[in-house]
Amino acid sequence: MIAALQSIPAMILMTGALVAISGALLGSFLVLRGQAMASDAIAHAIVLGIVLAWMLTGARTGPLSIAGAALAGLASVLAAQALARTRLMGHDAAIGLVFPAMFALGVLLINLNARNLHLDVDAVLLGEIGFVWLNTATVGGVDVPVAALTLAVVALINALFVGLFWKELKLATFDPGLAVALGFRPGLLGGVLLALTSVTAVAAFDAVGVVLFMAFLIVPAVTGWLLSRRLWAMLCIALASGLMSVGAGYGLAVRWDVSIGGMMAVATGGGLVLALLIAPRSGVVAALIRRRTLRDEARLNTLLIHLATHAGTPAQAEECTEAAFIDHLHWPQALARSVILNALDRGLMERTGAQFSLSESGRARALMVMRAHDRRRAMPPES
Repeated sequence: MIAALQSIPAMILMTGALVAISGALLGSFLVLRGQAMASDAIAHAIVLGIVLAWMLTGARTGPLSIAGAALAGLASVLAAQALARTRLMGHDAAIGLVFPAMFALGVLLINLNARNLHLDVDAVLLGEIGFVWLNTATVGGVDVPVAALTLAVVALINALFVGLFWKELKLATFDPGLAVALGFRPGLLGGVLLALTSVTAVAAFDAVGVVLFMAFLIVPAVTGWLLSRRLWAMLCIALASGLMSVGAGYGLAVRWDVSIGGMMAVATGGGLVLALLIAPRSGVVAALIRRRTLRDEARLNTLLIHLATHAGTPAQAEECTEAAFIDHLHWPQALARSVILNALDRGLMERTGAQFSLSESGRARALMVMRAHDRRRAMPPES
């Protein structure tokens, strides 16, 4: 068992799983709060935090570097929110101003003050989970990647935060006004959430990098949101989607000899595409079913109105037949028979020989549809 845990694939998969868990716990709330793009601001701004931490303390790794990066990420989000509150620009525009400026300043400081320092911006942004086994620490006689240890601590902190403040987070996310009225502080909870996002992004340096971490933070959460509107179910789906993406991404990366972290991030998109197809409310399949249902109902209403219009008139014998539906409604024979069978099965129409007539429920529905149509015609045209 211990030998299996110390294998390179196990180390990589364990680290990726911790990234997925950490991201899903926070990403679900970020998506619901409409702060998904805040992760982008954090991912770029923490470069400035790393550089400033090194300039002030000389630390390139460790708690001081993580703290500096986390504070920079949080500062970028707070600055964007402050700009948005001025009402001079939208929140998206504020984010678009703040995080490129902080990222550019971080890169500029690296070029001016740290040219000879081993501080690789590409490694910070992109990372490489395939090399986490090169930097390990011994825990209980087992060599564990340092990145995995860091992420395990962060994942535990995130889980404790979500577990301890579940009700408060849920209330602040869905109804911040009520949360304030009940004495909670949704702004403080939001600040802690963003601070933890910054810390988690920094902890992902040695694994997938902060840019690819955004995929694990947002994509599984959006997948869960598409498939469920219940918060606990959304969170469970996000966790499952992230974990499956880690396994699938690793397998595909080994098979195709490509970046493991990049393929894991791409694999999260596979779950999202599947959710877009099968989501019960907004998926492509559900949309096609709704469209077909609406089309069938519209044809059924047309048939009922046709029968109601000619009922009791001299033309009833001619108009209330299958041939009339085909000729006068311009329906193919197969379509006409399909609509007729639908109406008969639902008890909206009755058949006597070759003649069709409305049932009681059919007349009621035809009258309701015609009244609704008349009301729409009576409305003034849109200007």
